[in-house]
Amino acid sequence: MGKELLKIENLHIRVEENEIIQGLDLTVREGEVHAVMGPNGSGKSTLAYTLMGRPGYEITKGSVCFDGQDIREMEPEERAQAGLFLSFQYPIAIPGVTVGHFLMTALAALSEKGNGRYKEIRKTFRKDIKKYMEGLKIDPAFAQRYLNDGFSGGEKKRMEILQLLTLQPKLAIMDETDSGLDIDALKVVSQGVSEYLVQNPKASALVITHYQRILNHLKPHFVHILSKGKIISSGGPELAIKLENEGYRAFGIEDREPGPQPEGGIHGTT
Repeated sequence: MGKELLKIENLHIRVEENEIIQGLDLTVREGEVHAVMGPNGSGKSTLAYTLMGRPGYEITKGSVCFDGQDIREMEPEERAQAGLFLSFQYPIAIPGVTVGHFLMTALAALSEKGNGRYKEIRKTFRKDIKKYMEGLKIDPAFAQRYLNDGFSGGEKKRMEILQLLTLQPKLAIMDETDSGLDIDALKVVSQGVSEYLVQNPKASALVITHYQRILNHLKPHFVHILSKGKIISSGGPELAIKLENEGYRAFGIEDREPGPQPEGGIHGTT
């Protein structure tokens, strides 16, 4: 059993005047893949954004420790430097910044804090980027294109995984990375995530998804069902299969949670 990487206890999160997460507990150890599933409005993206430090997401109660550090007061860039990564559901375009420059700048920012691991990654940056792009079936010419500018939905998701492979964080939070992907693109993206986990045996992943299909590729150790801001059921991969076959009603919840739930996303060097 690996050491605790992420430990969340009795977490309450408010967005504007609405309490979205209402007493959530979750522990992720090194080398584990956890899936979080739940209907729209259950708080999945709120959890992801809060872990990464998005402004406007207020922790009103509870604790969040990552790799032994209390991260509640840390800025998003500090969380990234500590080894957190968020793959966005809706990656935005950054005109004027090429893919290659973005990735190199991100690595430089991470290594500035004296993290020797990132300095080592930078040594083989160009060779590794070429290899990763080939594995993700990305045209090498994309390295000179502006990040996500004019990219299709599938190309944007592949770019998220390219960032993941390049930065090699300790914990990857995947916020519905599978949404909008066809069968072939899903397979490529899943293989990229799997490669990251193989390269980093102590790394972990928190996979937020509506569907079983990506879990067929990533093989989670644990599956959690989120409802009204709380985890109401946890188990192994069989839980996702039950959800796929029987729907949310099998867990006593509707297909969409009542009440407000912020949507959309922002992008950053995570």
